[in-house]
Amino acid sequence: MSDAAALPEPDRTEGAPHPRDAARLFGHDAAEAAFLDAYNAGRLHHGWLIAGPNGVGKATLAWRIARFLLAQPGGDPHTVGGMFAPDPPTTLDVPATDPAHALVAAGAHPGLLVIRRGYDPKRKRLRAVITVDETRRLHRFFGTHATEGGWRVVIVDAADEMNVNAANALLKALEEPPARALLLLVAHRPSALLPTIRSRCRMLPLAPLDPADMAGALAQAGFDPGRDAAAVAALSGGSVGAAVRLMAEDGVALYAELNAVLGAAPRIDRARLLKLARDNAGRDGDGRFELLARLLELWLVRLARTGVTGPPAPEAATGEAETLARLAPDTHAARAWAEAAATLLPRVRQGRALNLDPAGLVLDTGLKIEAVARGILRQSA
Repeated sequence: MSDAAALPEPDRTEGAPHPRDAARLFGHDAAEAAFLDAYNAGRLHHGWLIAGPNGVGKATLAWRIARFLLAQPGGDPHTVGGMFAPDPPTTLDVPATDPAHALVAAGAHPGLLVIRRGYDPKRKRLRAVITVDETRRLHRFFGTHATEGGWRVVIVDAADEMNVNAANALLKALEEPPARALLLLVAHRPSALLPTIRSRCRMLPLAPLDPADMAGALAQAGFDPGRDAAAVAALSGGSVGAAVRLMAEDGVALYAELNAVLGAAPRIDRARLLKLARDNAGRDGDGRFELLARLLELWLVRLARTGVTGPPAPEAATGEAETLARLAPDTHAARAWAEAAATLLPRVRQGRALNLDPAGLVLDTGLKIEAVARGILRQSA
């Protein structure tokens, strides 16, 4: 394995296979059909924006499209061969025996360029954004001749991680693409892209997965949530990536403890809250603290929604429905919790950015939740 291959990959969920290795894409038949229809009709747009929440399969679709195009023979399939031309493809599947399949899997296909956040050797970590140095590789890539008249494909993952200079460099490629070149932009937040980039791409929106497709995608990635299946589905929001992280980090158990501790408001057990803070917010446990912060945000969102629509189903923890219904009995409570979330969550993020004691942040947040709950229950009494 080369040194480059050993570097961390920003487009991989830790503990799960890379999207290029996925044999199937679950839940997005309509998006695949839309691309195939355009291909078979000879109206393939040069830029495609694959948009949707984190972890729902956007990168997997991008790699499937890239592998499919790179496996096609040279020449225009709509004008070559006449009546002897092969039937139009009905799937993006590429046989494992196809040379393009092995080359793409090895990251060695000359017709494929992947643009993503690079590695900073000085700081020994991935960069926070895609820099202009990454997107400048487009000029060299498009300056080469496609092998035997084949396609050249670019995957940008994630496009909304580009800084301004990188985005402007990509825009030039979208404005004047070479023949038989296609750019696939993966975006978690398409609104963060330049309007001029969005206007030059055809959108392929991907929605969160339903429980059946989630189960299939998790099985393909080698995960079985078992008895936690309902909780994982509820907490992941239809995102396979989120589900994998939850299972890898024991997030279901952490959410259950979070619900039990904070759900006792306005009589929170201070010792139990302190233990929750110390166990999951140590200075050397940034990853664990980030998970705790995400689950806290989700708990507050589910709490606020309960006041409007009733307790969520299915429960994400035993007794969650009863807890949320008690703390958010009406729309007044829903507004109070929504306002609390809008205040508390930025304070947690800002405090962490300022390197404040994470355990102290958790404790302070718990006490403020206790105060909000006291006010709500006093008014509804």
